[in-house]
Amino acid sequence: MIHWLQKLYYPIQAGHYRLEKHPIGLTLAIILAASIGGFVEIAPLFTIDETVEDAPDMRLYTPLEQAGRDIYVREGCYLCHSQMIRTLADEVDRYGPYSLAVESKYDHPMLWGSKRTGPDIARLGGKYSDAWHVAHLIDPRAVVPASVMPHYAFLADAPLETASLPGRLTALRRVGVPYSDEMIANAERDATGQARPDSDDAEGAVARYGEATQVRLFDGQPGLVTEMDALVAYLQILGQLTDVATRIETAAIDADEEA
Repeated sequence: MIHWLQKLYYPIQAGHYRLEKHPIGLTLAIILAASIGGFVEIAPLFTIDETVEDAPDMRLYTPLEQAGRDIYVREGCYLCHSQMIRTLADEVDRYGPYSLAVESKYDHPMLWGSKRTGPDIARLGGKYSDAWHVAHLIDPRAVVPASVMPHYAFLADAPLETASLPGRLTALRRVGVPYSDEMIANAERDATGQARPDSDDAEGAVARYGEATQVRLFDGQPGLVTEMDALVAYLQILGQLTDVATRIETAAIDADEEA
């Protein structure tokens, strides 16, 4: 086997050495290789309408949830948690329906990841209570003794900076997220209202982002809206922006039962 590989390798190596001595030929070979690679990457985009699932119920991140997502990125949480459930049976059994492309259509940047020091959290939303998340973020080992996660107790005391939210939503709209002018203009009020159900701004957040919008004291503390509120709000919406994955899984199960 090794002898056969050597016989195959040496002619290829010799040909490459000859090519390196001819600048024009080498340049043309590079252009050809880059063109083939580019075509392989670009071609799937022409079939995106057929390959990406339809999710008419897909909703946008609220300003509070988007702020929480930014905190999640800022603290490097994506380095230890993936958000991509693969089609393997053991992953589906553990985490739920495998991830679909449409579920990430408004994610900038994508946070699919591949490294799992901690579990995948693509469908974390609603799995645990707000109080559980707060306790886990404050002292992970008090909730999960074997956890190696750092503590984030400071988030409970850090006021959420909302002044930049209109600018952030505007930037997201430029890359395709359909935030309206009204959503952008009311971003600060909606972020505060979602985390303070008794405030005058709570109804506005629901009106703009839909009845499924979760409005409550995410950190359990009235008064100041904190970064803990935002991060917990984000964690609780993961996998909840659309139910298309559940519908597809249910349809597949029904089809198998009828077969």
